[in-house]
Amino acid sequence: MEFGIFSQMHVPVGDDEHSRFMRELEVAEAVDAVGFKYAWAPEHHFLEHYSHQPAPEVFLSYVAARTKQIHVGHAINNITAPVNHPARVAERIATLDHLSEGRVEFGTGRGSSSNEWGGFAIPSLAETKPMWRESLEEIPRMWKDEPYSFEGKYFRMPERNVLPKPFSKPNPPIWVACSSPQTFVQAGELGLGALCFTLGEVDTITESVKAYKDAVAKCTNPIGGFVNDNIAVTSNMFCLDDGDEAREIYCDGRPSAYLEFFFQYLDSFPRPEGLPKEGRVEIPQPTPADMIAVTEGGGYQVGTPDDVAAVIKRYEAIGVDQLIYAPLCHSVGQKDVLRSIECFGKQVLPRFDTDPMHRTTRLREQAGAKAAA
Repeated sequence: MEFGIFSQMHVPVGDDEHSRFMRELEVAEAVDAVGFKYAWAPEHHFLEHYSHQPAPEVFLSYVAARTKQIHVGHAINNITAPVNHPARVAERIATLDHLSEGRVEFGTGRGSSSNEWGGFAIPSLAETKPMWRESLEEIPRMWKDEPYSFEGKYFRMPERNVLPKPFSKPNPPIWVACSSPQTFVQAGELGLGALCFTLGEVDTITESVKAYKDAVAKCTNPIGGFVNDNIAVTSNMFCLDDGDEAREIYCDGRPSAYLEFFFQYLDSFPRPEGLPKEGRVEIPQPTPADMIAVTEGGGYQVGTPDDVAAVIKRYEAIGVDQLIYAPLCHSVGQKDVLRSIECFGKQVLPRFDTDPMHRTTRLREQAGAKAAA
């Protein structure tokens, strides 16, 4: 089991963008120092308070320069042509791959809400899927073909040599965002890593993880140059030696405010029962007692190192390869956030991640050795 963070750039009401950017950078440096292997950033547009992170290629390049071993990942890069021309995506990913010396993870997707895709004059959510697929198939070609040309439905290019070519051979690891059961199967069939965005508990994704693993095991013709057999799941964690203190601090940080913005904007995700079907929502803040029940149920991991480790074991048992935490999707103070990271790094992470090599690097190298044999 490996671990990553999600630099969402959530800006709570009353907070400011600049301090949040600086905090996200400090958190990335802190997790790099304690052994986390991945720092992921989304791409979101026009989502006030929920996520002020529209240029992950800029943010992640700064993270790469300030860290030593952590991989910098797009979770996700919106590759629909009206939002990001595929050739520009290919150029930016390859450039960062060189500057980070092979530490880039290329997560792909098509946007999370009508507020986003509608802002780029895309007519419907359904239209984003073939847009994503067209770009997904062409970007690896741009990294290989010299010269490259294309006449498609959503973009076209005259004959050009797209430069630079990636530092990583044959290409950086490729991922896709997954939420519905069908996308997990599709990710596996295409040989893509699965970035699973869930607000639920371990049991709610067990079947999806199995479906992905069954599909990826049969993949013989991956979209990229190798099969990225990898499933990462987003969750949340706050870990201190004193579990009561951890739960008290976490609940005082008003984590439900982030969820309110999540359901306000991300209309591609179904709302749970009990919430209004549209418009703004109000979600009660959790109590420490609530967090005990959530953690024991296999949800967010808030408590002692043993409390946290018990849930991680359940994710490990169903085949999850990486857990991704969002340390700043609440209003907990930075000092306490860094305390939690240090505690987790010393007392939890070494129980699960004993391989010095990143899983994506190992998979790429194994595929290269097999091809050369």
